[in-house]
Amino acid sequence: MQQAKVQEHAGLIIGLAYYAIAGCLIFGVSILIADFIVPDHDWIADTISDLGAGEYEFIVDIGLYAYSASLVSIALLCAHVHLGGWTWSLGIVGFALLGLIVFLVGARNEYGDNDNEGVVIHIYLVYALGLLMAVLPVALTGGAARADAIYRKLLIGYAVLWTVSAPFFFFLPDSIDGIYERYLGLISVATVVTLAWMFITRARKL
Repeated sequence: MQQAKVQEHAGLIIGLAYYAIAGCLIFGVSILIADFIVPDHDWIADTISDLGAGEYEFIVDIGLYAYSASLVSIALLCAHVHLGGWTWSLGIVGFALLGLIVFLVGARNEYGDNDNEGVVIHIYLVYALGLLMAVLPVALTGGAARADAIYRKLLIGYAVLWTVSAPFFFFLPDSIDGIYERYLGLISVATVVTLAWMFITRARKL
């Protein structure tokens, strides 16, 4: 019986990786647009969640959905280019789950408007997101090191920075938690862009 041929496809890898980067850019642009359009919004004091409620919620929602797809793209890339180990497999599932969580954050519309009808799960989604962002970069370090040692160092750096920084968000005064949330968002985006670039670099060598 002939075994199926396993082969990495450079076109697929590059397409998914560039979309992962584009989704991050769309997310960032949507926040900037909402910062200017939403009336009486203070980007230092008000969180991204505040932008996702009310008349102009669709602007940030578009960005959240685009970023959600970026995370799913990373999961697909990790599945297509499996660099070995059970932790890498954990990373595949984790990034797919992270994409779903970000999508639910946008779809549920439970933030920024004091919604208390039915079962409000926003805070639990935030906790899950925070935990996954601390764990997933570490889970991928073994495989990333096979691509290049620099990616392992970067992923560990992001994980440490996130783990140290994220818990403080819940204790910050409302006057500055908006800008701090954006700082955390940059760590998350940097993780995605770094992984995407790792795959692009690998695909160019195929």
